[in-house]
Formats: sequence, C-alpha cells, structure tokens
Amino acid sequence: MVGVVGLGTMGAGIAEVFARAGLRVIGVEADPEALARGRGHLERSTGRAVDRGKLTGGERDEILGRITLTTSRDDLRDADLVVEAIPEILDYKVSLLEDLDRICKPETVLATNTSSLSVTAVAAATGRPGRVVGMHFFNPAPVMRLVEVVGTVVTEPSVVAGITELSVRLGKTPVTVGDRAGFVVNRLLLPYLNHAAVLLDLGLAGRDEIDTAMRLGVGLPMGPFALLDLIGLDTAYEIMGVLFDETRDRRHAPAPVLRELVTAGLLGRKTGRGFHGFHGFPGDETAPREPERVAGVTFGVAGDDTSSIAEALVKAGFAESDDPDVLLRLSDRPVVEHAVRVRRPSSLVGVHLVGDQVAELAATVLTSPEAARAAAGLMAAIGRTPVPCKDRAGFVVDALLYPYLNDAVRMYDSGYASIADIDAAMRLGCGYPAGPFEMIESLGLARVRDGLRALYAEHREPAYAPAPLLDQLVTAGMTAFPRP
Repeated sequence: MVGVVGLGTMGAGIAEVFARAGLRVIGVEADPEALARGRGHLERSTGRAVDRGKLTGGERDEILGRITLTTSRDDLRDADLVVEAIPEILDYKVSLLEDLDRICKPETVLATNTSSLSVTAVAAATGRPGRVVGMHFFNPAPVMRLVEVVGTVVTEPSVVAGITELSVRLGKTPVTVGDRAGFVVNRLLLPYLNHAAVLLDLGLAGRDEIDTAMRLGVGLPMGPFALLDLIGLDTAYEIMGVLFDETRDRRHAPAPVLRELVTAGLLGRKTGRGFHGFHGFPGDETAPREPERVAGVTFGVAGDDTSSIAEALVKAGFAESDDPDVLLRLSDRPVVEHAVRVRRPSSLVGVHLVGDQVAELAATVLTSPEAARAAAGLMAAIGRTPVPCKDRAGFVVDALLYPYLNDAVRMYDSGYASIADIDAAMRLGCGYPAGPFEMIESLGLARVRDGLRALYAEHREPAYAPAPLLDQLVTAGMTAFPRP
C-alpha cells in the first residue's frame, strides 16, 4: 500500500500513477475542502484519459476505486511507501516527515517529491534517514515518463534500488542522482532559462527572437521565455534561489528582470502576464517582427563556405556585387574586427546559420539600420527566419546552448549522474530532441570546446571555461565521450 500526502495537481497525479499500476493508494489532505479539490483533480484527469481513448470507463472506475481519500495521517500507519507532495517549503516538509516518522511502521520508506530542496535535510529530521529518498515526478505525472530517484549519503542502497524498480513498474524511466540542488533536470534547465533572462536584460536580442532561435534553431519544444511563463516565474525564481544558496555561483543568482516581474506579480500563464503579455523588454521596439521585403538589394558574402548562401540568394533573384548594399559575413564569432577592414563598415552584418531554419544576424556598432533590415529581408527571401542580435560571443544560440552543455559535462565528471541518465533526464523531463551529450557529439566536441573558449575570453566567467574533461577529450582527438 502506498500513501500520498498532498493532493494538489502534482500529488493527485502521483496517486493516479500508483493506482494505474494496480497499487492501493491512500491520499491524504489537510481538510475536507482540500480533499474535495484533490478528488476533483483525480476525476478530471482520469476523465480526460477516457475522452482521449487512453482509458475505458471501466478502467477509470478501477483506478479511482483503488484510491482511498482521507484527512487523517494516521491512516498511513500500514503503508509501505509514503510520498509527500506538499508545497516546496522546507519547514513544511520537515514537519510532515517528522510526523510520518512517528506514524508509519519502521520499515516504511518515506519519499519526498521535492524538485530542488535538500533530501538530506528532510531525511535528517526523521529517525530513519536511511529509508528516506527523493522521488521526483514531473508534471503531469500520469503523462511524463521521467522520475528522478534521489539518494542521500545515508540512504540505504536497497532503498534506492527498490524505488528504482518500483518506478519501472509504474511505467516510468528512473534516473538515479545524488542530492544536489535541482537534481539533474532543474540543475541544468533553470540556469539556462535564467541565462536567457540575463541576455534579454543586456539587450543581446529581443524576447521573441531568443525564443525563435532556440525553438527553430536547436529544435527545443519551447523558447526559454515561453517555458518560463509555463513553469511560473515565481517557481523559477525560487529554484534559482535554492541553486544559488548551494553553489554561490553568480550565474545562479536570479536575473534582475526575473526578480522584477515576480515582485510585480507577473508570474506567467497563471496570472495571464509574464515575459509574454508584458512589453518594454530590451529590443522589443527595435527588432523587426516581420522582415521587410527587399528588392534590388545587392549583396556580398564573405567567410568560410559562402557558396551555398550565395547560390540561394542568386536563385532568389538578388545580384552579387563587389560593392554591395549589404555584406554578409558568415561567422560564429563577433565580426566587428572584419567590419573595420572593409570599404564600407556600415554595410557588414554577421550571419550565423543555425540548423536549416534560422539565420542569426549580428549587427556591429558600425552596422547601419538599413543594412541590418536588408540582411533580414535577404535571409527571409531564402527561407530562413532572421534573428537580429548584437555582435557578441556566441550570438544567441551558442551563448545559451554551450554553457548548458558545459554544465552537463561537469555534472557527469563529478560522478553525480551517468551520461545515459543525464541524457534521458533532459529528453524525457524537458522534451528535448536530444540529451546534452548527444548534442555535444552531434555538434562536435572541438566546436563546443572552442565556442566555450570564445565565451570565456569575452566574459571571463569561470563557468564558461571548458570543463576539463571536454578539453582533455578534444586534446586527445576524441570525438565521443567514453561510455562504460
């Protein structure tokens, strides 16, 4: 028998997961009103599954019939496992675990569904720290396949193994990780999202341009600001605070714009306004939303492998010239040093092709607005979405992607989680098309290492220095990470 304490959206989903697997469940809430809301969550979730053809009416009745709802924690005395899913406030969780420790039989495993808090701190409040584990489900729990199984330095190995096996029985993919703030998914995801907010604050590019670059250029399901609004800006802010408290890494300090929006009560979808629905961000007024149609514009192309883009522009009806209206410099590095060497620096625009849909367009301090607009029109004419940005190391995509990949390498190199588990966590937990190690190997280890070096040279941020393991593999001529 399994107990679930807290029947909000997440807790009710966890109870449903256990019941779907044929287990008897006792769901506990604080009072009758909260219990009624929990019952409503269960009925709506299973009802939607019936409507979508995922369950029959009979199966739904069986699932709901396995769940007993109560307001008495004492009803958990015979449970073999109790999962708490109450709000992310450490004092609340500690108090609950102390109570469960008193109520439950000695062999009962107590699990916390925390997404970022210390499992060790929760376990230490009990008389059975070896039988306390993290069991982090993802929302919506009945749908998301990932479960992070978090063991502390005192968790009994058999407990971690047992919860891992149970997760498989539930139809989930478990990844086992150590007790670090954010575990795998939030420890990699939230700094990336926070970094996007920092770049927006600095005016590197507009909100929509950054979202577009990461969605179309990298193939992510959502851009960082759309995802922040979905998660809830207050939730993101709280998780970043937990990460910063543990690491004291200044990259983990919540971005000023994130703090301002949370303070103003603009929390994303839950309030109707967040990064989207609010205007006034850097770049919002100046970045073109729809590229202007260009006709009669002449172009030049410089840099490596220019033939394909030149051919595409000629095919689209544009003329190449020795003295062009706009000079496109293909590069994945800042291009101002090239601008000062050409006849008309105002005509030069950096172009970084990302994937097969995006063209990042880097305007230098010398680029004229006319050249920037013309470059956007040219890229649109050959079927690429232009992403205007400033002429900075990494432009948009690499500036966001490479530090995230570097963090994953450092995570693995510390012994915190395996390559397979990290990749699985990011694919299943975030819907990414590939895990970070798969991405690094697809891009090329040397390319990622060199991109990080460029970011470090510009920002002198220690975290941008390539992870030692990555640097060593490139030096050794390796093109893939060694796997056991």
